[in-house]
Amino acid sequence: MLESNCPRLSVIVIFYNMRREAMRTLFTLSAHYQRNISESNFEIIAIDNGSSEPLDPEVVCSFGKNFKYYYFDTSSVSPVEAINFGVTQAVGEMLSICIDGARMVSPGILSATLSAASLYPNPVICTLAWHLGDKLQNISVSEGYDQIAENKLLDSIKWKEDGYLLFSIATIAASSRGGCGLALPESNFLSMSRSEFNEAGGFDDRFQSPGGGLANHHLLGSLSCLPSVNLIHLEGEGTFHQFHGGVATNVEMNNHPWAVFVREYEQITGNPYSEPGYTPIVFRSKNVPDNLL
Repeated sequence: MLESNCPRLSVIVIFYNMRREAMRTLFTLSAHYQRNISESNFEIIAIDNGSSEPLDPEVVCSFGKNFKYYYFDTSSVSPVEAINFGVTQAVGEMLSICIDGARMVSPGILSATLSAASLYPNPVICTLAWHLGDKLQNISVSEGYDQIAENKLLDSIKWKEDGYLLFSIATIAASSRGGCGLALPESNFLSMSRSEFNEAGGFDDRFQSPGGGLANHHLLGSLSCLPSVNLIHLEGEGTFHQFHGGVATNVEMNNHPWAVFVREYEQITGNPYSEPGYTPIVFRSKNVPDNLL
């Protein structure tokens, strides 16, 4: 088990009016659920991004002594400024960014992140993404999939006891369909050192589209261009998107705001959007049951 007197890893997770989803996400980030890592080795920085129905700070902090809660007072529908604020509050040498707090995580994601970071210099660590349900939520939303259906789905498995069971009720996201061996356009559990985050410029606060638009894509692209960086994909770990009416994940494909996001990206950067072209190092998590690999 990884031990330390001060947190090595700071996880920054952003919430916006998602009380239901936050309770599950926060549980999956707790030492009660995560495997092979002690509470003292990581901290969770939970940020409410101007929510009109904010989380209860006492409830957030009840998940562990290493949980911190901040209400970020803003009228912006983008999480980028809240994330950059969270980084200023973090004490860990490694940072993990969860731009969407509706995403539960697998139980070995924290220890695997630190293990991978210890093996390679200048690590940038990505995880694949899944949607809860038997179809992408952009499709299932038109077929009646909603929070009630999702509650029943989650109640059908003992995910609190074994979070790897989440894979059995989830569908891999379109952005992750290439698997661990191909470059990702973005990662919803994106980890790097503080120095790498700063060298890449952090999150560009000009990305003001709902949900941040392509801000997450932009940061990963910037990180992938840093000299001597090692892009690492965790095999056997991932994130699981809960239905919450998300601006991109919970709308039908013909209403997806991708074109709006791309226009904003091009206006900010002056360049057409293109996916990163790196070749990742695949790191197999040691926490995962053999039947999942």
